[in-house]
Amino acid sequence: MLLTVSLVAAARCALSTVMPLTAKEIGLMLRSGYSSETILRELSARRFSDQFDSEIEKQLIRAGANSTLIEALRSGAYALPSSEIAAAKAKLAAQEGNAVRIREHSNEAERLTESQSATDPSNVTEVSHAIFLHLKDDLVYLHQGNVRHFDDEALEHKTLYLLFFSANWSSAGRKFTSQLVDYYNRVAPQHPEFEVIFFSADRSQFGMETYMAQSNMPWPAVAYDKRTGKAGALQNNLVREIPCLVLADATGKILSSSHGGENTVPPEKVLADLDEIFTHGSESAAAKKP
Repeated sequence: MLLTVSLVAAARCALSTVMPLTAKEIGLMLRSGYSSETILRELSARRFSDQFDSEIEKQLIRAGANSTLIEALRSGAYALPSSEIAAAKAKLAAQEGNAVRIREHSNEAERLTESQSATDPSNVTEVSHAIFLHLKDDLVYLHQGNVRHFDDEALEHKTLYLLFFSANWSSAGRKFTSQLVDYYNRVAPQHPEFEVIFFSADRSQFGMETYMAQSNMPWPAVAYDKRTGKAGALQNNLVREIPCLVLADATGKILSSSHGGENTVPPEKVLADLDEIFTHGSESAAAKKP
């Protein structure tokens, strides 16, 4: 069964301000490889919205929190004022509710797209280029050793996207990157309808650009300072761990993913699905999904 995300709707629901961190988010960051020191820097900017207690302490210690991070949370140094906690939780709950509604109404959105074709061509254009609109103005690429702004016009007529989520600190991500570079250099000249987009989970711009240079990435990437914008919203909606490879069409319909809920598959399977699409069309890969 195809999993569809309404990327245009997600963009409209993007945060205008940075939300405070929750215990769950800190746990996910620790398990993803972020250090306690990095999380403390995040807390200094975003604060902590949960009530720290013994259960949260146990969970974070199991996730890898060091004593400095635990003590900082226990002391309340980064706690939101009590008057703001309820509002922050309500806003977070509203966002989660929006995400659920987006998933539940994905089929309805597809039907709406079809019906709009006869009534409002501008809306159809917006939906049919959902990925492009998410990425527009937010991309960079490596050129002669320097990271430069990417020309958006090169993406406007792409019909297939491989969204690649990885980081320099991920050994599995670096290992797969070399495979993906070889695949891209072999296949892209024959199939100009597709593009790879790199989403970095690196802890600094230097780390991201070093990764791009050392791997000789031939594709564009979301600029480091744009990861919390409309392009970064894709990563928040699609990824729970890295490396992750997602194949989507121009409308945002997911055709294959290495992390599809409980059905985790190696990223090489996504490349195989893309090869199948090149040979037989998009429905062939969809039919093989569990």
